Amino acid sequence: MIFPEKLQKGDIIGLIAPSSPITKEEAFLCEKFIKDRGYQVKLGNSIYRSIHGYCAGTGEERAKEINKMFQDKEIKAIFCTRGGYSSCHMMDKIDYEMIRKNPKIFVGYSDVTNLNVVFNQRCDLVTFHGPMVKSNLIYRQEDFTKKSFQEAIYMEKELLLKNPPGEELKVLIGGIAEGMIVGGNLSLLTSMIGTPYEVNTRGKILFIEEVEEKIHHIDRMMYQLKYAKKLEQAEGILFGDFTNCENFYDKNYKVIDLLKDVLKGYKKPVMYNIRSGHCFPMVTIPLGSKCIVNTNDKEIKFVR
Repeated sequence: MIFPEKLQKGDIIGLIAPSSPITKEEAFLCEKFIKDRGYQVKLGNSIYRSIHGYCAGTGEERAKEINKMFQDKEIKAIFCTRGGYSSCHMMDKIDYEMIRKNPKIFVGYSDVTNLNVVFNQRCDLVTFHGPMVKSNLIYRQEDFTKKSFQEAIYMEKELLLKNPPGEELKVLIGGIAEGMIVGGNLSLLTSMIGTPYEVNTRGKILFIEEVEEKIHHIDRMMYQLKYAKKLEQAEGILFGDFTNCENFYDKNYKVIDLLKDVLKGYKKPVMYNIRSGHCFPMVTIPLGSKCIVNTNDKEIKFVR
């Protein structure tokens, strides 16, 4: 796997909206946030171009923008401003071979899961399931998210996953395992099954998070992963945050109870309460890196 070069002060960062648009005012705030930290900015052309209210331009426009930013030798990193919907419109229009030859830091999560998965698998590029500028940084003044992000993109040989203070890493099923960490948002992972872009979990550590889904929807999606053998083929599973995922039918049956039921009889290590996903503060995960899970020590380690 290719770890992208580390950022230096004064480097140029490309800002894109690969899913849903932001406003011109938000684009200005995102640009200011990056510049105030000593970097230069190139804004994507479709970042606030709204189609149907939820698409930041056509799939062709957004794919062209991503291709251009990876090809641009001046740009050292690409940060997504937000997630949303419709990143899938780009998947058959991206030049993956060119991206493989021009690796750089790429950061995003949520609807950006499609891109993280395919960049890991087709481009051998380590990407970062980390904060997005509009969604996580410009409106929230908390240090943990920024510190975790910096530790991930500047990681040396090893990086221990650290939850925010007071948030314990929890064990669902004991064991020790290692493999490349892959995954992201549950809805996106299931939506791409059966396509050329579906996640390959064989021999991998699978990371899953979700936001604002009813528990019976999570039930269906987890069984879809199970029947597609995505859980069985993985070496272990890490569950991130399931933000605002409620059971309106039975308040006593929560997401963790559902996960225990789905994984009954599972023999590989599973940990949960990893504070990464649509939560604040947020842990950054270097997707595509080697991941070592040790439930005995309640330790999750990433290795270059």
